[in-house]
Amino acid sequence: MNESPVRPSRGWAAKFRDAMRGMWIAARASSSHAVHALVAAAVVAAGVALRVERLEWCLLGGCIALVLAAETFNSALESLAKALTDQYHPKLRDALDMGSGAVLVTAIGAVVIGVIVFLPRLIALFER
Repeated sequence: MNESPVRPSRGWAAKFRDAMRGMWIAARASSSHAVHALVAAAVVAAGVALRVERLEWCLLGGCIALVLAAETFNSALESLAKALTDQYHPKLRDALDMGSGAVLVTAIGAVVIGVIVFLPRLIALFER
C-alpha cells in the first residue's frame, strides 16, 4: 500500500467545493444548525423590518457567521470523535463538551449584541 495519507495540492475551485460540502454535511449532521439558521433568518428579518444601520448589519452578520462557524467546528469535532471510537472516553467527552461550550459562548455573545442593536428600536416602536 503506497498511498500517501497527504492529499495532493488542489486548486481553489476544489477547495471551495470541499468547503461547501463540509458546510452541507455539518448542516445535515446537527439539528442545532437548523436552529441557528432559523434564528439567523429571524435576525435578518428583524434587521430589515427595524431598518438597522450599516455598522449594526456588520455586527449582526459577524455574530451570525461566528455562531455558525462555532457550530460547524463543533460538528467537525463530533464527527472526528465518532470516527475515532464508539466507546465512551472521558477525554473525548471533555473535548466534545468544550466544543459545545464554544458554541454557547458565541451564542450568548450574539444574543447580547442582538439586544444592544434591537432593544432600543423595539422600545421606540412600542412607545409610539
